Amino acid sequence: MLITPITHPLSATVRVPGSKSLTNRALLIASLANGTTRLTNALFSDDSRYFAKALQTLGFDIQLDEANHEMIITGLGGVIPADKAEFFIGNAGTAARFLSAFLTLGNGEFILDGDARMRARPVGDLVESLTQLGANIQPIQPSREAFSLRPSSACPPVKIFANGLPGGKTRIAGDISSQFLSALLMVAPYAQNPIEITLTTELNSKPYVDMTIAVMQDFSVEVKRNAYQFFSIPITNYQLPISNSQPSSTYAIESDASAASYFFAASAICGGTVCVENISRKSKQGDIAFLDVLQKMGCVITDGADSISVARRSGNLCGIDIDMRDIPDTAQTLAAVAPFASSPTRIRGIASARVKETDRVHATCTELARLGVRVEEHEDGMTIYPVEKTRPALIQTYNDHRMAMSFSLIGLRFNGVTIENPSCVSKTFPDYFEVLETLR
Repeated sequence: MLITPITHPLSATVRVPGSKSLTNRALLIASLANGTTRLTNALFSDDSRYFAKALQTLGFDIQLDEANHEMIITGLGGVIPADKAEFFIGNAGTAARFLSAFLTLGNGEFILDGDARMRARPVGDLVESLTQLGANIQPIQPSREAFSLRPSSACPPVKIFANGLPGGKTRIAGDISSQFLSALLMVAPYAQNPIEITLTTELNSKPYVDMTIAVMQDFSVEVKRNAYQFFSIPITNYQLPISNSQPSSTYAIESDASAASYFFAASAICGGTVCVENISRKSKQGDIAFLDVLQKMGCVITDGADSISVARRSGNLCGIDIDMRDIPDTAQTLAAVAPFASSPTRIRGIASARVKETDRVHATCTELARLGVRVEEHEDGMTIYPVEKTRPALIQTYNDHRMAMSFSLIGLRFNGVTIENPSCVSKTFPDYFEVLETLR
């Protein structure tokens, strides 16, 4: 797909889909609750469909209304109906990690597998932690292609021999994926004994754990914690959400802050203003902090009642030196903005991005270089230098939705940017390119 540059400052209002992270967390928690929950503004994408289909395979009543962006989940109070099932979850990391923990609450045998890249994404820390809690979960075969930060880390496929989760005390590393901790937290209320979790490393992507705890709280479960070092979860039940403005069984999903980052960045690259509706600074999503990154580079952020606008001040963007370990999913977005700055940009703290849908650090550096952008790759990130123009190139996406979306932004200013395999955006934002066109 060739991206056609926009030759004028932007003046656009867009709406992005519901949050993938919130949709999948709400799906899991609503399935554990007792009763029916309606998710509004839910995301319908590859990742959320894999998760919903897995729950349906287990025997849960999940009604999907894609036209109205709604999912209706009938929870069974911690009961998992099926006693045997096999799942293929593509390259959906949240589905793989969340289901691995969720299935330990059942009774029976379950196999969880994914595509070639998912088979190279580590789950060993989660497997080890669940084993400490009394679960019997085993990798079926070691992955020869694991891009792990620890050589011993196992990858899917895994087999779960479930007989309930005994619970107790466990330790887990947090430097590869915060999804491991989130998975433990969400299933913990339904263990046979209270669970206490101690972190053995610094936690990456802390806002995602904050999001998990916030959704649990929305369903009436309180997590006791000591910062990001220790967590204690009681034996209890999730309760259907109650809101003054919504029916008692309705849970509204915020628009996706990660998806919004591309449109915030578009105004930084092209000039003018872009307004994203149905999102606010009060978002549960940590990626809303990408706005602070753009502000440091010279953009003006304006908060509306239920929207956020980003405008680029007259003059140049300035490069920054920034640690993005808490918002690594927006690092590629910043990498697309950085060539337009007046000074170099150093992105730090994203070593964990090497074990995402692709090695995002290496892939981003490779494709920037393909465009003629000077870039230096570091173990934990990259340094990107300003460029006056790029050379035409076919951008490889590595089947990574964020590669496609972020590099399309460069094509809004420079000629000759072609995105290979643009359909990979279906993972989280199926109509991304249609929404991008509305900027014109």
